[in-house]
Amino acid sequence: MLIESFRFVWYTNVVGFFDRLGSVLRSYLDDGDDWRDVRGRYSGDPDIAEAVRELEEFLQGRTLFGGGKAADRRGMDAAPQRKPPAPEALRPDFAELGLEFGAGFEQCKAAYKRLMKVHHPDRHASHEGNMKKATAKSAKITTAYGRISKWYETGRV
Repeated sequence: MLIESFRFVWYTNVVGFFDRLGSVLRSYLDDGDDWRDVRGRYSGDPDIAEAVRELEEFLQGRTLFGGGKAADRRGMDAAPQRKPPAPEALRPDFAELGLEFGAGFEQCKAAYKRLMKVHHPDRHASHEGNMKKATAKSAKITTAYGRISKWYETGRV
């Protein structure tokens, strides 16, 4: 999520820079000098004409870096994609971790670690009955966290 936000900010800044650069170049090239001929094309140096054409295509969004099409760009200008809501089959797993249904992965991870510190069998090794209860509870917690983790990684339960 942080990387997607960084990409969005970076892309916004880059596009903003090129928008400003395009405005400056247009104002420089359109200042009444004889850069354009009667038909509105840039005359004289063919390199300038090519550079202006590439700049105009970029600013219109038809092409990107390396000549790719705007539709080929993935993730640069699109809003971050949201994960679909958690399936109902995971509701008991979230409850086992003591979280509300659909909590974020970081919350699930923190809850798993917190619960395992309390219910880990090694903490109850001195008492046989408590150790059996802790083993059963830690197995439930681990299973619940594993199912939630799998869903966050693959999108399947």
